[in-house]
Amino acid sequence: MRRTLSVLVQNQPGVLAHVAGMFAARGFNIDSLAVGRTEDPDLSRMTIVVLGDDATIEQVRKQLGKIIPVVKIYDFTGENLVQRDLMLIRVAAPPEKRPEIQSLIDMFRAKVVDIGPKFIMVEVTGPEQKIEAFIDMCRPYGVKDVVRTGMIAIPRHPKSSR
Repeated sequence: MRRTLSVLVQNQPGVLAHVAGMFAARGFNIDSLAVGRTEDPDLSRMTIVVLGDDATIEQVRKQLGKIIPVVKIYDFTGENLVQRDLMLIRVAAPPEKRPEIQSLIDMFRAKVVDIGPKFIMVEVTGPEQKIEAFIDMCRPYGVKDVVRTGMIAIPRHPKSSR
């Protein structure tokens, strides 16, 4: 089962390495990880997607809680979330195929961010399923590069103030 954890941490050097090291040392796999500053410059938020059953997630939470720079841990399981991933994808685009590719870009509400003689670079945001579907639709044209941020999430109606 995929679980989304939101971990508020002190914004200081080494915290990401400490958290990632804890996962590696315990044999937990991180499916997705995104980190960024919050509205408070002293704090960062890690959005971590973990695969595991309830017992595994409880162990992850306990181990994260032992790390000093960790301020608060939220488990978004069962909450109605707004989730987004950001991807940049470079697709082979000879001139005769560009109208077809542009049609895909429009359907997915994506955005052309760079263009060259033989490629188009596209920015796609949305849920993971949308990102994956766009990649699949671009494969026949030739996917040259894909870079993704990892999933970020926030509850629509938080259970408590965050």
